[in-house]
Amino acid sequence: MEHSLIQLNDLPDEILMIILKKLYNVEVLYTLIGINKRLNAFVHDSIFTNYLTLMKFFSYSSIRPLSNPILNRFCLVILPEIHHKIKWLNVESSTMERILLATSYPNLYGLGLYNIPAERVKHILTGNTVLSVLFKNQILSLIVHISKNEKQISSDDVNKLIFTDIFTTFTNLQSLNFHPFPTCYQELSFKNSPPTLYSSTLLELYVNVTYFTDCLYLLDGRFNQLHTLYVKISWIWPSSLTIDNMENLPHLKCFSLYCDTYTNVYDELIVPLLHRMLNLEKIGLYLIVCGKNTFIDGHDLKKNILNHMPRLKKFIFNIRSTICLRNQINLPSIEDIQHTFKDCPNNQIISCVDYFLESELGQCHIYSYPYVLKVYHYITNNFPGGYFKHVREVSLFDERPFEHEFFVRIAQSFPFMKKLTVNNEKPQNDKRFKISENDNQLLSIIKYPYLIELDLVEAHDDYIEQFLLHTKTCLPNNVHLSVDYTVLKRVTQTFTRNTTRINCTKLKSLDLNGKYRIPKRIKQYFPHTKIK
Repeated sequence: MEHSLIQLNDLPDEILMIILKKLYNVEVLYTLIGINKRLNAFVHDSIFTNYLTLMKFFSYSSIRPLSNPILNRFCLVILPEIHHKIKWLNVESSTMERILLATSYPNLYGLGLYNIPAERVKHILTGNTVLSVLFKNQILSLIVHISKNEKQISSDDVNKLIFTDIFTTFTNLQSLNFHPFPTCYQELSFKNSPPTLYSSTLLELYVNVTYFTDCLYLLDGRFNQLHTLYVKISWIWPSSLTIDNMENLPHLKCFSLYCDTYTNVYDELIVPLLHRMLNLEKIGLYLIVCGKNTFIDGHDLKKNILNHMPRLKKFIFNIRSTICLRNQINLPSIEDIQHTFKDCPNNQIISCVDYFLESELGQCHIYSYPYVLKVYHYITNNFPGGYFKHVREVSLFDERPFEHEFFVRIAQSFPFMKKLTVNNEKPQNDKRFKISENDNQLLSIIKYPYLIELDLVEAHDDYIEQFLLHTKTCLPNNVHLSVDYTVLKRVTQTFTRNTTRINCTKLKSLDLNGKYRIPKRIKQYFPHTKIK
């Protein structure tokens, strides 16, 4: 270790800084502070001291405290030494108070509270605690992550109380993120009564709400200086409630609306809300719209949005609209839809149109590219391709079969995909390896290096073969597979088929749909798999 530090100390300043910036700040401080004068000066740089995450973050459902030796060194040595440089702290429930009481933080303005039980959040906000006493007027930016109670999910009323208490405790709050992760249990619902809170300092708000009316309550004037709102709404439905203040929102500059359930009140609710935002400079719309006679296309967006926002600089959207095919004539093609965007500036717009004759539905998917969401649902054979580095969850659906080449495109387009769902009841037309028209070589074995969850419950036998045959697909280790038991038994030839055995041995867990009794041979066929 000493020899390594000597070599590190011999590096030029520029190279040393490049190396250290690739490490976590906590690692840099814990390892190098106090080693020698030069390294000490480096790690005291604001790059390493301004923003500290004093917890182990694996995922939003797996947040752990630092180990005791690391925590002790930080609380006893490191934090007191750099306390005046710290501007933001991320802490978790069990070690939060010890860290906040370890020293004074005169320049701390941002705080992230993670994995905090709801009852504990209520206590630290309303009781005589370190947060309510020491940081009442100091904290300008706050992130609150409420942990999930396995026995009882936090109720709407509890979330509403916590949300209200935040503004009572932090009187100068300018930015609040009340939904740092995609967790439905941290969702606000004001039901039939508006919240009893007001703030003239809040500028930015990130929040999940249950209903569209909850969003309207947030925009009824109680946050009269709000310029940025990111809201995820579970249900956009019509309501009989009357919202008193429906005036324009001149201060709002940035607005993002995300709803992943169907709404049939796009024209009645969403468009009028957007018309109140006269001075928007950036907008994000992520919607699934039904109940209209026509698709939402470039003409619709221009008429209802762009023409009403003269200051708009950036428009990011992902909108899927469906129509009923009964009594429809002159159905638009993908070229027709794409042509409606010919006057749209700045963004590259992608369109995809499908007509499902069996279900008598038409679907039009339009989105700005590059694609920014982590999910991409209802991909069909008309998928135009592309590179989607942010997407982690994908679902496929069509009334026409998916061939091997289609799955090649999916793997190439979504290289970091973790979850894949296939919904297709049509058998493949050609299950054999055939010669590629492009390179006259056998089609390649498809790899999904990051896949951890595969749902084939609503898939034809051919797609179970597509993923289990090692001559077609190379599954990574530790995949969770959901599949119908009868289909799996049929495809694996009663759990004896050799060509599906290799991929089956890689499964971490197996969720079998349908009534069944697990025979002894299934354990031998899935030797490393937990069968549910």
